[in-house]
Formats: sequence, structure tokens, C-alpha cells
Amino acid sequence: MAKAVILVLDSFGIGSAPDADKFGDSGANTFASIARVFAEKKQRPLAIPNLTALGLAKAATSATPGLSLAVPPATRINGAFGYARELSSGKDTPSGHWEIAGVPVLFDWGYFTEKTNSFPPELIEELCRRTGVSGILGNCHASGTDILVKLGDEHIKTGMPICYTSADSVFQVAAHEEHFGLTRLLEFCQVARELLDPYNIGRVIARPFTGDSAQTYARTGNRRDYSVLPPAPTVLDKLVAAGGQVISIGKIADIYAHQGISKSLKATGLPALVDTTLAQMATQSAQSIIFTNLVDFDQNFGHRRDPLGYGEALEYFDSRLPEILQACDDDTLVLLTADHGCDPTWPGTEHTREYVPVLLFRKGIGEVDLGERQSFADMGQTLADFFGLDALAYGDSFLAKLQ
Repeated sequence: MAKAVILVLDSFGIGSAPDADKFGDSGANTFASIARVFAEKKQRPLAIPNLTALGLAKAATSATPGLSLAVPPATRINGAFGYARELSSGKDTPSGHWEIAGVPVLFDWGYFTEKTNSFPPELIEELCRRTGVSGILGNCHASGTDILVKLGDEHIKTGMPICYTSADSVFQVAAHEEHFGLTRLLEFCQVARELLDPYNIGRVIARPFTGDSAQTYARTGNRRDYSVLPPAPTVLDKLVAAGGQVISIGKIADIYAHQGISKSLKATGLPALVDTTLAQMATQSAQSIIFTNLVDFDQNFGHRRDPLGYGEALEYFDSRLPEILQACDDDTLVLLTADHGCDPTWPGTEHTREYVPVLLFRKGIGEVDLGERQSFADMGQTLADFFGLDALAYGDSFLAKLQ
């Protein structure tokens, strides 16, 4: 009986999408940029032999014809590989994940576009009234780490939460776990989620942190995302409705607003996320999806514009990949992909509109070129086909190519 493992390498784009110019991202290429900077600074190529053996380098060079990629090619491919463009209108986390699960976002999210004084006064007033805080700090577009350095001391002194946004459809709230309290932060964000529904904001994110000075403030693993519901049933919903199991690891459950999720497991950092995935592979029965988001790539390296750190994290993940592949039985399908790009050499700190890799493994697969996929939803449709579920409204299954 079927079992699938989905690993989202959060933000690992592999080349500008055809519509990247609409987002100001023409020329962005997360993978190529990481490999280039890594080779320059380390004086050696990026060593990810297990990912390239699944076809990653071939997918990347197909997505960007003429690309000179600073990564050694694989001597042998043992996987299915392709590259997918995004049908959804944005380049944000929910849109990417929902489309992977077969439900593209074809409407426009609401955004707070002003760089300063970003939030409507009436929203702030009602939020403060409902939560009992005397005011908010921030009220701007900001990097989540920079704003702690800038406003962390004032937050502790005044007790006012730090509220900020970005180019994404998001309302983020940073507060100190001890001085403000984690429970109070989550309650504040729940109120914000309710008030932001009329603005069509995709996510409210609680960003708890600890530390006692600007030099030591650091975000903790107790992040919580409050997302709106996907606009239609995903492949996760369909599997659960058919009696299957969906195991969320990391922030997956939050992204899907806990809909279509059987069990949610938290883990902080790449080692813990991989360890938890392996533990679930050893215990979960058939008709299950183990769905893991590897958030470190995005939040620690993409947004922080750290290509060297990104490359080192990729090498670590690649070193653990054989454990995952060796844990597969004959009926297990492993899918590696991404939800958007976040080129760490690109101007600013935002996501980039890119193709994402589509890499699949199952025992005895050989080399399979999936080519260009017209939507991330092809992955969701393939999973529906794999589990014998009713077809989704979007996407073309490529399961027949994997037989």
C-alpha cells in the first residue's frame, strides 16, 4: 500500500520563472547563486552528490538553458526530475504549498504596501483595544532579525509587541517569551488573525524570541503561523477523508490551517526535522503522507541573504538524504520540491519568482526526465493518482512516467 514523503526545501528555487519580470525577479536563481558564491568563497564546488543523483542539476540546467552551474554533474541519475512553474498569483509560502497540494491561489492576496506606517490606524486601534496592549512598535516593512536589534529593548521596556510586514501577505508579531509571554503572544495573534480576515491577509505569524540585549536576541522554535484556509480541498484533505493519514512536520500544519492534517509534530532546525521525518517513516503505516517543511533554508539563509550558509545547509541535508532513501520500502514515493525562490544574492530580502525542482525517488526508478511542469499542482495530482483518490481540479499527473 502507498506511502509518500514530501520534503519542501523552503525557498530553493532553480531559476527565474517565465513571469519573473512581473515581480522584478528576472535573473534570480537561488540554486545557481548559492553554488557560485560557495565556489568563490570556499574554493571548491558545492558538494551535493545525492541531490544531483536524483537529477537536481539536470532540472536546473533545463530550467535555465545555457546555465553554467558550479556543481559537479552526477555520473548516474536514479530519480525522476523536472522543474515546475507556479500558476498562483503570488510568490508566498501558502500559495506555493497549497499549489503543491493541488490547489493554486488564483486570487490576489491583500498586502500592506506602505514601507512605514504600514497598517491602517483603525486596525491598530481595534487590535490594541481587543488585546489590552497600550500600542504597537514597528508598523513597517522589516527583516525579522533586524527589527529585534532595533526594537527589542523598547519592546521589553514598554511591553508593546513588535508588529511588521513584508512584500508578502503577512502580519508578523515579535514578542519576548519571558517578558511578554508566549501564551499572550499567541492570543494576540489569534485576535489579529480575526481582524485581518477582511483585509485578505494570508498569514499572521507569531515570532517569539529570547535574549537580554540586542546582541543576544534570537527567535525561538515556538513560531506559530495562523493561515486562512485553502480555497478548495487539497490532496491532503482527500487522503484523510479516504481514511489515510497526513503527518505534518515543522510548519506544514500551520500553512494549511490544520486542515487535512492527522498529526502535527514540531521540530526546530534541519537535524531535528530530518530526524523526525525518519522516525515517522519507520512508524507510519500505508496510505499516509509524511509532509516536512525545511524552513531553515528560507528563514536562516534566503531572507538573511547568506548564500554561503545556504550552501552549507544544503550540504548537510544532502549528507542525510541517503538515510531517507534507504528507509523507503517498495511502495514509498519520496518527493523533494520547493514553494518559491529566495535568491540570497538578490536585492532586498524577499522571495523570488522562480521555477522549483520536482525530484522523485522510488525503488528501481532509474532516470526519468519529467521536463517542465506547467503548475506545482502537477505534484498534487500525481499524489492523488498514487493514492487512488479522485482527481483534483488542477494539475496533470505524471505517475505513469514513474512506473
